[in-house]
Amino acid sequence: MQSNRAEVRILDSKTLSDDWYTLKKYTFDVRRRNGEWQRQNREAYDRGNGATILLYNRDKRTVILTRQFRFPVYINGHDGYLIETAAGLLDNMAPEQRIKAEAEEETGYQIDHVEKVFEAFMSPGSVTEKLYFYIAEYRPGDRKGQGGGIEAEGEDIEVLEWPIDQALQAIDDGLIVDGKTIMLLYHVALKGFL
Repeated sequence: MQSNRAEVRILDSKTLSDDWYTLKKYTFDVRRRNGEWQRQNREAYDRGNGATILLYNRDKRTVILTRQFRFPVYINGHDGYLIETAAGLLDNMAPEQRIKAEAEEETGYQIDHVEKVFEAFMSPGSVTEKLYFYIAEYRPGDRKGQGGGIEAEGEDIEVLEWPIDQALQAIDDGLIVDGKTIMLLYHVALKGFL
């Protein structure tokens, strides 16, 4: 398995859109495994890196999830309302600091200790974003607000507290189709947190 950094010569970049985030088209040469250089063109969407968190309660065997409207999945045939773990872009903050703030904004739970479990690129063929994945145990007394997100940012988030078995069944039933959420639910199930 190759572990060295890819040999790439970026020849040109052109901004196609700089509205919501940045979409650029790149022309570059990449050295193939056989040593030859190949010219390629790719578009890359840069929206920054993000973080996500699954809150769980060991005693109750429950998890905190959110449900919110997502336009891109709506135009791809879904009803538009995704059940997800709390998540957000880093916005120039450290991942751990950002995910604590995001958890409180979206779920109303104020969490002091989070555990990083891994990092992953979610759509590496076209999106630059890397996600930092966290878990944290919550208690009922940690709920300091209603959550629901920030209305000015278009958020209208419903907070869900589900038994872990219901959440895992929702994956099998096709109710939970968000990749980051599936990964974190399977992680806590596989590692025996609940």
